[in-house]
Amino acid sequence: MEKLKAELKEMIIRDLKLQGVEPADINDDDPLFEEGLGLDSLDAVELVVLIQKHFDVQIEDMDEGREAFA
Repeated sequence: MEKLKAELKEMIIRDLKLQGVEPADINDDDPLFEEGLGLDSLDAVELVVLIQKHFDVQIEDMDEGREAFA
C-alpha cells in the first residue's frame, strides 16, 4: 500500500507539473483540492484521465470522481 501511495504522489506531482512539491510534502490525509494541494477543477479532470490510463480504472462521471478523490 505504501508503494502505491508513493506512486500516486509522484504521478500527481509529475503529470500535473506541480512546482516545488515533493512526495514527502503530501500527507496521506491532505485534501488534494483548495486548501490542500490547491488543485482546481481542470486538475481534477486531468487526474481522472491519469488514473483511468495508469490503473485501468473507470470513473464514470465527475460525481463519482469527486467521491473517489475525497
